[in-house]
Amino acid sequence: MLSWHQSASWQDAAALARRIAADEETVRRGFWRKLKRLAAGLPFAEDLLAAYYCAFDRQTPLKVKAALIGALAYFVLPADAIPDVLPMIGYTDDAAVLAAAIKLVASHITADHHQAARHALARLRDTG
Repeated sequence: MLSWHQSASWQDAAALARRIAADEETVRRGFWRKLKRLAAGLPFAEDLLAAYYCAFDRQTPLKVKAALIGALAYFVLPADAIPDVLPMIGYTDDAAVLAAAIKLVASHITADHHQAARHALARLRDTG
């Protein structure tokens, strides 16, 4: 029989899994639309894309996915600490959140993720 503490941990894990799934869906829906609008002007676009590819890689561990999906959701969602509509500084908080997440999970973002990011960014810039 599970103790109260173990039961609470399972409930926390289940809640986290639901939150990750909801954030993952939000990111899938809004990421490309927002990135297409901004690709040419974001200095951290390649890192953003590499994080995206890592987050949706089936071989990426759940904890890593959670960190990256959270950072990507922060980028996608319109409400954040510094409104994205402010010129020059609007995406600094997005970049900081992404940089923190990448620092935590850098060993999981592979050369393949970076290569896919460069190719996708080139396509976006060519069509944009």
